[in-house]
Amino acid sequence: MRKALAELLGTFALVFAGTGAIVIDAASAGSIGHAGIALTFGLIVMVMIYTFGDVSGAHLNPAVTIAFAVAGRHPWREVPGYVLAQTTGALLASGLLKVLFPADLTLGATLPAGTEMQSFILEAVLTGMLMFTILSVSTGSKEKGITAGIAVGSIIGLEAMFAGPISGASMNPVRSLAPALVSGHFTHLWLYLVAPLLGACVAVPLCRGVREGDCCGGNCA
Repeated sequence: MRKALAELLGTFALVFAGTGAIVIDAASAGSIGHAGIALTFGLIVMVMIYTFGDVSGAHLNPAVTIAFAVAGRHPWREVPGYVLAQTTGALLASGLLKVLFPADLTLGATLPAGTEMQSFILEAVLTGMLMFTILSVSTGSKEKGITAGIAVGSIIGLEAMFAGPISGASMNPVRSLAPALVSGHFTHLWLYLVAPLLGACVAVPLCRGVREGDCCGGNCA
């Protein structure tokens, strides 16, 4: 229950701050700006890793949880509970943003600026890079320690900075699912659910190729 609550609260904070920055930027005539939105996503993830990393690992992302399980670092029996907690936290955040900003039509939902295939590939590659970094700086399935928060927060901010204008740089199924459900905008949603899962899972064998047993906590086959 402590792990589930930590994932719920951490994912709530991620979606509330990250998509909230998008909503507030739109409501304030661009006062935050693209760079500010990217920085917000990176900083909130960094803070949540330092806040909840020693409790649940601060996955905050079903793609990360599932990839940890694929790598043998996280028990599969805990995956449904983590995903449910992450989804609940994200939905609560989007629901609160809807109450605060009822005029906003998308609540920070991710939408491709180009073709679906372009954004699909971007999201898969971005999430793969993110997961490779997480596997490299985490202990077991826990993102904790002095460097983990800085490294993971930095790559999220970096990827949001350069890819956000095209694909939205979601890298997280529930970050896209929650605002889509609450706002009722489901266009292109499938790619933001599938591509991050694919990218995160592909990162596991790549990590094994580079780090051998280290990437899987000694459980690599």
